[in-house]
Amino acid sequence: MLKNHPKGLLIAFFSNMGERFGFYTMMAILVLFLQAKYGLSAEQAGGYYSWFYFAIYALALIGGLIADATNRYKTVILLGIIIMFGGYTLIAMPDMPLNITLIGLFIIAFGNGLFKGNLQAVVGQMYDDPQYSKVRDTGFMIFYMGINIGAFFAPYVATGIRNWFLRSQGFEHDASLPSFCHAFLDGRITDPDSIAKFEALASKVSATTVSGTEQLTDFAHKYIDAFARGYNWAFGIAAFAILVSLFVYVVFNKKLPNKERKVSATPKTSTLYNKNNLLNIIVPISLVALTGLIFWVLDADIALGLAIGLFFGFVALMFMMSTKEELPKVTSLLLVFVVVIFFWMSFHQNGLTLTLFARDYNVKEVGPFTNIFFNLWSMLTFIGTIAGLALMFGREKIRERIIGLVMFLVLGFATYYQVQKFGQTNPIAPEVFQSFNPLFIVVLTFPVMGAFAWMNKRNIEPSTPKKIGIGMIIASLGFVIVLIGSLNLVAPKTIEAQGLTEWGRVSPYWLISSYLVLTIAELFLSPMGLSFVSKVAPQRFQGLMQGGWLLATAIGNKLLFVGSFFWERIELWQLWTIFIVSCILSALFIFSIMRRLEDATK
Repeated sequence: MLKNHPKGLLIAFFSNMGERFGFYTMMAILVLFLQAKYGLSAEQAGGYYSWFYFAIYALALIGGLIADATNRYKTVILLGIIIMFGGYTLIAMPDMPLNITLIGLFIIAFGNGLFKGNLQAVVGQMYDDPQYSKVRDTGFMIFYMGINIGAFFAPYVATGIRNWFLRSQGFEHDASLPSFCHAFLDGRITDPDSIAKFEALASKVSATTVSGTEQLTDFAHKYIDAFARGYNWAFGIAAFAILVSLFVYVVFNKKLPNKERKVSATPKTSTLYNKNNLLNIIVPISLVALTGLIFWVLDADIALGLAIGLFFGFVALMFMMSTKEELPKVTSLLLVFVVVIFFWMSFHQNGLTLTLFARDYNVKEVGPFTNIFFNLWSMLTFIGTIAGLALMFGREKIRERIIGLVMFLVLGFATYYQVQKFGQTNPIAPEVFQSFNPLFIVVLTFPVMGAFAWMNKRNIEPSTPKKIGIGMIIASLGFVIVLIGSLNLVAPKTIEAQGLTEWGRVSPYWLISSYLVLTIAELFLSPMGLSFVSKVAPQRFQGLMQGGWLLATAIGNKLLFVGSFFWERIELWQLWTIFIVSCILSALFIFSIMRRLEDATK
């Protein structure tokens, strides 16, 4: 797999594995933690969530600027890992007030900003070598697949740690209970029927029967505390994963390239350091301030205005700094960044509204077969069984087929044995749904690469920009699936208004299928986009343009609040339609400028 690729590729994705573990830990539990610990509404938690993910990617622009200016990409990456470790350690501490938790999230985002874009730039630099340039797209897909191995384990680990701590305090897990605990303590559950239902739920997860106002109050405080502390333990595991990545990077970073930026002495070929430097600062800052002012006058979200203004400022900066020769490539990249905004606004709903959907609308218990996918050990043996089957029928060498047969029999029996130990009904946690996206990335990367290779041999492989456009169309289909699964379900606003403790729930396969299709879309867009940026970006803007890609992702993440804002205001099918339309319009836009984008890669 890595035979025709630079040795540093393996070091890059192992170094990034800890960051991915932390990223998917956050995606799986951050919104749920904020609501469980601090009693926030979906809109409030979604607002903090969108700010956090905005900062993770927006600060990559600063990381890119620092690396490009100092020419010390590897040093900036090292600082980023260390700072991320400090942030995860802070939020792992229990009983922290909300403002301290938010400071911890900012520290994580800042460290990530120094780390993420620059590591991607370094991967791109490895493929600047003519020896490897022809396998650049494949290299980024392998990099993307490798780093998602850690992401696969994160939701299972977070869920397992949280459940372990709950049991150590004498409780079982019920994802719906923290909100009811807060509602009871706030005086929003008062009628006898609702109190009786709350008593039944509390008794179900406790070692003893819970009844009466005094016992319910005591239970609510203890359950919220245990639930939140379980998540603190999960954040601690994420901090340890970052520490492992730090060790790998410190020991093996010599295998990564040291890029030397060449700056021409004449202003005709380089305008990065000339007499217009002051304007290069004033104009972008003015655009940020002006956009924020417009949003303030319109009584709109000032934070969103500043975020959009930051993107306008970045566009202005790139136009002012680029030479005439660089401008076509820079313009093409900026147009792709516009599309990226709407993809990530839709795709990263997996950590927000799709997680709320998993918690509130998926069944809480599943049968033995379905539970295979919600238990880490049975999932691993099941994956091994399928891998053995693939070796049996996909390889020509007898030795490899025999190995496949042994894997199929041994791991297949292990899976069967575990299924026999499952009950007729088995509780599942909403966080585990976040493991399906990285799992599908790992499983589907090789088939997608194989399909591209097959098309390449026949000279029918789509260009990188076309792959991005196709990815947007596929993403819209992912939301069509969850829309169909949401038909006839009670709207979240109805649940909130009527204080229902139970309502219609659907099979988890709706959401799993949606994640499958969205992952295919991601493989068409995200690694291809990273490859496109590294291929098209002018030599002296490599770190900055990777930061620009992440800035566009940041704007999309800031727009995540669209989902949480409408969550308690409209029907579910209407909510998913917003993202379907966004993806389709983005696809139409990128196909309308396809010739320009393809010319930029030549």
